[in-house]
Amino acid sequence: MASTTWLHSPAFTHKLLPFIHCPTAFLRLNNIRRPHHFTLSLSFNSSSNRCENQVQPVFAQARRSFSSMSKEEAVASPDDLKFEGKLKIVEYPDPILRAKNKRIKEFDEDLKRLVNEMFDVMYKTDGIGLSAPQVGVNVQLMVFNSVGERGEGEEIVLVNPRIQRYSRKIVPYEEGCLSFPGIHADVERPDSLKVDAQDISGARFEVNLSGLPARVFQHEYDHLQGILFFDRMSDEVIDSIRAELQALEKKYEERTGLSSPERIDARRRSKKPAGFGKS
Repeated sequence: MASTTWLHSPAFTHKLLPFIHCPTAFLRLNNIRRPHHFTLSLSFNSSSNRCENQVQPVFAQARRSFSSMSKEEAVASPDDLKFEGKLKIVEYPDPILRAKNKRIKEFDEDLKRLVNEMFDVMYKTDGIGLSAPQVGVNVQLMVFNSVGERGEGEEIVLVNPRIQRYSRKIVPYEEGCLSFPGIHADVERPDSLKVDAQDISGARFEVNLSGLPARVFQHEYDHLQGILFFDRMSDEVIDSIRAELQALEKKYEERTGLSSPERIDARRRSKKPAGFGKS
């Protein structure tokens, strides 16, 4: 897993952080060792305590603001945050990955328990980030730890995240996903963006992301919108992983006894990857 290749930041007591006080400090890309590919749900990295704004020029994304989206989406009930037993990674093509994810309104002990369990799953699967729908809970929540080791690095929680702005610079990078075990392929995404979200206590904040942290966030944010990483791949890239996607569809049918809810062969062909913010 890619998490083993990252430059480790100083070890730190295991605890839930609403968000670090200097939000851009851990998002700097200086001295980060980049692997050949990475597995998402992924990581941000911490290599400095200095706050710097390194985001590139950005432009507004229509109807993607925190306030406008909050009026359109369903709100999670207390039962939506409850679960029984151990959480497990949901794999493609399970329909849970395409379901609507509700906004979180109650910042209580049930949310903290869910966050704790998500971190547990993330560490056990060698991940460094995870979104709630990937463990079968359809709410607007993601967690990550750039070190990927329990008791080290910073554990970061983003609730109800929104993208305010994003850059015109589009860059390709090889991505993977815990919901698509063993599959890695190129995805094109904006290089930088501005995000607002709430922390585990409900406080709102804004942060600028660029480079790898921006890519990681976008991958996880897509999960919260019911978008999967192959939705943003070109036809040529899809063809390179088609057999692996078909194998996951067959695995789902054998495990559940149901027909696959979607098939990669039914995907509409396009000349280029889907644009940002589109499925």
